[in-house]
Amino acid sequence: MHIHILGICGTFMGGIAAIARQAGHRVTGCDANVYPPMSTQLQAQGIELIEGFSPDQLLQFETMPDLFVIGNVVSRGNPLMEAILNQGLPYISGPQWLGEQVLYGRHVLAVAGTHGKTTTSAMLTWVLEFNGYKPGYLIGGVPLNFTVSARLGESKYFVIEADEYDTAFFDKRSKFVHYRPRTALLNNLEFDHADIFADLAAIETQFHHLVRTVPGDGLLVVNGEEPALERVVARGAWAPVERFGQDAANAWSLISQDADGFIVKHLGKEVATVMWAPDSGVMGRHNQLNALAAIACANHIGISPADSARALAAFKNVKRRLETIGVAKDITVYDDFAHHPTAITTTVDGLRRRVGQARILAVLEPRSNTMKLGVMKAQLPASLERADKIFAFGANAGKESLGWDLAQVLAPLNAKERDRAQAFDDLDVLVNAVAQEAKPGDHILVMSNGGFGGVHQKILKAVASQ
Repeated sequence: MHIHILGICGTFMGGIAAIARQAGHRVTGCDANVYPPMSTQLQAQGIELIEGFSPDQLLQFETMPDLFVIGNVVSRGNPLMEAILNQGLPYISGPQWLGEQVLYGRHVLAVAGTHGKTTTSAMLTWVLEFNGYKPGYLIGGVPLNFTVSARLGESKYFVIEADEYDTAFFDKRSKFVHYRPRTALLNNLEFDHADIFADLAAIETQFHHLVRTVPGDGLLVVNGEEPALERVVARGAWAPVERFGQDAANAWSLISQDADGFIVKHLGKEVATVMWAPDSGVMGRHNQLNALAAIACANHIGISPADSARALAAFKNVKRRLETIGVAKDITVYDDFAHHPTAITTTVDGLRRRVGQARILAVLEPRSNTMKLGVMKAQLPASLERADKIFAFGANAGKESLGWDLAQVLAPLNAKERDRAQAFDDLDVLVNAVAQEAKPGDHILVMSNGGFGGVHQKILKAVASQ
């Protein structure tokens, strides 16, 4: 079958393209911006890419594609989509295609939650891989234990990062309702995606739609310390529920150890100890809980906590999760995907646990749709409290797009120390300010869910030239 994918260069749709190619389909695709690394990854697999969404590309094929797979970046008015609709050509969303053509009949392990989906999916996939299960997987990032973000796999098991964002312009349900998991992890839940959800209750409804798809002989692994998830489960659960969390009252709990390792407890008994490798890039209490959840999910398919712990001792984190980009003059620069205040808090706290009293210079770009709308702006100062200096950039979103004054929002951080938090609308000025402030032994933490104008390398270069 010839499949043509619209929006192919996003991580999710690129993963679908790779899986479809591995399944033996001819795969082509297009996107507004076709550039590395996704473009080179796809082309290396024999996938032809076309720049843009011109309907003229339909004339390039000797025979029309059998099916068009539509990413959720495509909306009505897209010229190629309009041509597909006008000509009555067959189309389907990416999540629905994946659910029907790849996940059907397999044991799906779905990782859902506002935060930590990518890291926890990578942990769970690696636990299965390490223990010989040869799973398929689709992860919204590149796990460092693997070379690609998605693969078809060689067994009945498939791990998927289960996103609550909507499926397509013609299907406003969350993506994860298409996955029909047998093991479903509800890792955490708070308000996000303000561009498509009116409030937290609307997201809880989508999570309950996911709960409704888990069979009676499946398993729900639920964070027992999240009120929103308790409300979701209270609406009805038809599969067994196992809760995890810091509190020993949960079926799965943990005891933190030195060097960020932890003891795993199941039903009150110590069953394993996890110790991260020194070069794992994993840190923080949130990652201990992510790992605990992965252990509980793996236990459901027969992998003991002790075997999971052995796998996690060899786990390496995902790119852009407190990833060390480089060191110049004893100043370390990190990259992290954090953009929601809760994720910013856990990321800063995780780095603080690693570096102790050393200075952390936080460099932030609030560019997610939720942040642009200002829904979480009041939480931003508190999320950065454990950083020593804050440099925030608002030009990519722009004051008009942000709809709020970045400097004014950060002002409470300057109450005790002048210029502790600064806002910039010129990237070069920001880079220079960071380089001027940085001293040997400092840690520069860059946080954005976008490319941030290559600011990481610019800072390294500026620091090196000081």
